[in-house]
Amino acid sequence: MTGKIVSINISEKKGIRKKPVDEAIISENSGIEGDAHASSTWHRQVSLLALESIKKMQAMGLDVKPGDFAENITTEGLDLLSLPIGTKMNIGDKVIGEVSQIGKECHSRCAIYYQAGDCVMPKEGIFIKILKGGSIKVGDNIEVL
Repeated sequence: MTGKIVSINISEKKGIRKKPVDEAIISENSGIEGDAHASSTWHRQVSLLALESIKKMQAMGLDVKPGDFAENITTEGLDLLSLPIGTKMNIGDKVIGEVSQIGKECHSRCAIYYQAGDCVMPKEGIFIKILKGGSIKVGDNIEVL
């Protein structure tokens, strides 16, 4: 299964919409450099959400775009929810990630929920830990191994 990166998104603080960037450096066992979620102390180093999930929210009338759900990488062409924990993927030419969590529990409604009116990240987003770092850019392929 192969998809592609349609947006790379970062923010300096957690719980806010992320801003798109054209390319990024992903550090092994940490995450995207310059992003608030990058950390070697937990397994949710990089978050992924499918463009198809964002389009569902747009079809409900919400004015949302990639990064608005605080995902680091917006994908297209991958059924993220079908990937079991432990699945490895190549991102771009060098980065290797491993699915570490599917969805998440939101204990409180964050700024994203109030800004967007709903949030698909808890139900449809996935998280990966970074096994091998490198650089990525918009348009790069994501290959499930």
